[in-house]
Amino acid sequence: MASSTIHAFFAQRRADNSLVVLDPPKFDLESYISNYTGRTQIERLLHIGLHSPPLCIEALKLAVKALKQTSDVPRYKLVVEQLNKLAPDDPEAVMDEEWVEKTSRRVANSTEKIEADLKSYKHNLIKESIRMGHEDLGNHYYASGDLVNAFKSYSRMRDFCTAPKHILDMSLQIIRVCIEQGNYMSVQSHIVKIRSLSRSPEEEEILKPKLCVAMGLTQLASGAFKEAAKSFLETPPTLGATYNDVISSNDVAVYGGLCALASMERSQLKKEVLDNNDFRNFLELEPQMRRAISYFYTAKYSNCLKILEEYRNDYYLDVHLVKHVNKLFEMIRSKGIVQYFIPFSCVSLKSMAEAFATNEKTLEKELVGMIGKGVLNARIDTKNRLLTAKETNLRTAVHRDTLAMAQNYERTARMRLMRMNILRAGLEVRGPKGGQGHPSGPAQGQGWVGHSGRPQGFMERFHMGS
Repeated sequence: MASSTIHAFFAQRRADNSLVVLDPPKFDLESYISNYTGRTQIERLLHIGLHSPPLCIEALKLAVKALKQTSDVPRYKLVVEQLNKLAPDDPEAVMDEEWVEKTSRRVANSTEKIEADLKSYKHNLIKESIRMGHEDLGNHYYASGDLVNAFKSYSRMRDFCTAPKHILDMSLQIIRVCIEQGNYMSVQSHIVKIRSLSRSPEEEEILKPKLCVAMGLTQLASGAFKEAAKSFLETPPTLGATYNDVISSNDVAVYGGLCALASMERSQLKKEVLDNNDFRNFLELEPQMRRAISYFYTAKYSNCLKILEEYRNDYYLDVHLVKHVNKLFEMIRSKGIVQYFIPFSCVSLKSMAEAFATNEKTLEKELVGMIGKGVLNARIDTKNRLLTAKETNLRTAVHRDTLAMAQNYERTARMRLMRMNILRAGLEVRGPKGGQGHPSGPAQGQGWVGHSGRPQGFMERFHMGS
């Protein structure tokens, strides 16, 4: 009964063009979710519950259990409703009305008390108390799942910050809320704000990992994969478990590795990824990503793509990667095809299909798309089933480059000769000290320079005339 209900639920989701990951992922759900804390843990469980038929029941049950440790009543109701649709006979799919009523009453009482305290602080005009009151209210809203009001409360702290540390604390709170909301423009602006503050070396050591991964998530969300790769690659290994309410160290390895594969050349992969001592600590947590990057660097593209395909379902079940998986895989594959073809003037579609673990028909369609986009400079010989490089007239190219070089050399020589003649004739014009106009003649803005009385541009016209 439960399996038929699950099948019907996800069939409807597929009909609504929602992503459904039919095959089970590589990770163990409990081990995977233990890497996270706070609201991101719940959001990841809900994401898995709505997209993975094999794990949906387990994920939603874990989400219900985690939510009952919080004050987020709306999210609890949502998760229980989803669980009831998938497993109506499960005991945990029944709404705990007593908990809902008790928690809702406690949230309302806390809201009323904190707002009353804040009103009192405003009446007394004590800046520090007002700032702390807004922070307490923001924390309360965040814990109860009201992210909109949490953002507003944290933002209102700005007018009452009297020290750089206050601005720092406010910005970190806003960054956490905005990442969960998907408001990455605000995340970026507050990262810039934090980086402009003067900080001690100790604070810098603590903050840098968080700022790097927050900026990386912002760039990943906007599709700037190369910039995202650099942000993740620059993340110090001291990140550890200090930011698990947003991202884990395993995520840094996966996000950074995929973005680097999609956007960096092979030489960069060696220098900036494999030989990066800091990032190596993250790659040790995800050895399959390190192997994939090593295979790509050594031109074993089929092995690299095979590893990535094995973990594609894992990436679909990641809240930050899900929207970018297909684009990243397409970029990695296209780059592999281009790199594979570089040494050849002609290669058979059959051997190329074997190298990339696909069939000729699929490969041909892929190559046509790449050629149409200008990614691959080649032609397809459909009769002989060959991919041939476009012929270029090397003699013409050499002549063109040589002529351009000669013209540039001639121009440089003429300019140097003119400079020597100007110095010899005593026509050099030296700028006055302090940047002011010449004391004994008209200002430069009036079209005259020097004591020779010649207008500006005279020597240029003389040179052109010669």
